[in-house]
Amino acid sequence: MSGRVVAVLTGLVVLAVLAPPPSSGAAGARGSVQIVQALPGQTVDVSLDGKPLESRVREGAIVGPVKLAAGRHVVMFSENSGGQPVRTTVTVRAGSNTDVVLHRPAAVSGAPVVHSYSTPRKAVGPGKARVLVAHTATVAPADVRVDGRTVFTNIANGEYAQADIPAGKHRVALLPTGQTSEPILGPLEVELAARTVTMVYAVGSPRNGSMKVIAHVVHIAADGTVVPDRITTGSAGFAALFPVIPFGG
Repeated sequence: MSGRVVAVLTGLVVLAVLAPPPSSGAAGARGSVQIVQALPGQTVDVSLDGKPLESRVREGAIVGPVKLAAGRHVVMFSENSGGQPVRTTVTVRAGSNTDVVLHRPAAVSGAPVVHSYSTPRKAVGPGKARVLVAHTATVAPADVRVDGRTVFTNIANGEYAQADIPAGKHRVALLPTGQTSEPILGPLEVELAARTVTMVYAVGSPRNGSMKVIAHVVHIAADGTVVPDRITTGSAGFAALFPVIPFGG
């Protein structure tokens, strides 16, 4: 149930760099890219294929969704407070929906990294919902517990796990691997609507009390295609006890 997608970035700063043009795809073939800013306490500028896309993007904000032609595209991040510019390449497929997430690694003093997560598009059965939980926080490998039961184990920074579960209210917690108490994050109460995918990113560090989640919901049509609905943490129903950063907040 777990998978790995890695696209590593190091450093951040403003720099004009001419990116190579995206590879061409079939005429009219397009997909969506959403850029999630999960770098605590920072603002960044974002460029796409060598052209400015958004400036001073704050923690918890999202850029997009941006419709792009199928093929390879270059995303660059530049930290407003200084550092080295970094970039990553994302491959867009026709009809795909991809989150490009800028975040901290597991190491406390580590440079920022980027991972990309494709929304799982397979159709969901009646009364079911899909959840994807990504470890993008400054903590060691962790387990995910749903309704008091460990369902994903030993997920390292940058990795993710996904599952189809009954729609409705659930309690989700992130714990150090092998532990069943004293969660790093949560328990959070989340309400999952039928035939949706909830993309959840754990960010921050338990050392300074900055742990939180960034989440958004994508609807899955009956035929399996994905149509982005809205970018919000509120519709996911996270408990007010824990801070949740709204996109674009």
